[in-house]
Amino acid sequence: MTVRILLADDDALLRAGVAVVLGAAPDLEVVGEAGDGIAAVDLCRALAPDVVLMDVRMPGIDGIEATARVVAAGLPTRVLVLTTFPNDDYVWRALRAGASGFLLKRASPERLVDAVRTVAGGDTLLDPSVTRALVEHFVAGGPGPAAGSPERERLGRLTAREVQVLRLVAEGLSNEQIADLLVIAESTAKTHVKRILQKIEARDRAQAVVLAYRAGLM
Repeated sequence: MTVRILLADDDALLRAGVAVVLGAAPDLEVVGEAGDGIAAVDLCRALAPDVVLMDVRMPGIDGIEATARVVAAGLPTRVLVLTTFPNDDYVWRALRAGASGFLLKRASPERLVDAVRTVAGGDTLLDPSVTRALVEHFVAGGPGPAAGSPERERLGRLTAREVQVLRLVAEGLSNEQIADLLVIAESTAKTHVKRILQKIEARDRAQAVVLAYRAGLM
């Protein structure tokens, strides 16, 4: 199936370049472009794209508020945030708003295409540098929780294999990379990740990563 994509960025030149990269992939189609947050939300409602590539700093309403409105509207669209700096505070706010992934704008064309496919497939994608900054943001300032804490108890629900997979997720590895490293099928790696999220009551990979570090797993 073709993945339908909306580009939301106030930089017309960047949108044009991204459109060319994505348009070269046979399974990806750019169905619309927006130069500000309000237009992005309106086009998500009108076009119901599978994925919106959302810049965070746009006129009108920013990408965080636009993400929150898309999620609150119950639209099937998943939001992949494009950011210039991994430690930008906008990233954390977008995470809380319901973004499904974060990718740096300097990512290679191949990485961008893979990221869109990953998010469209229902997975959460975190650029490794964003993962590191995410962890630093949430866990800086003190030691992890003691034994018996809610975080430790939630991790205690995991099997040894699931703990191993969670460590790899926390290092920023994709399902494909985890599968290659553990010599298992990618579908098996994906199943492990889904079960981990269910067991530790995490909404997505980002929350799982934070929990892993806060619980002292890493």
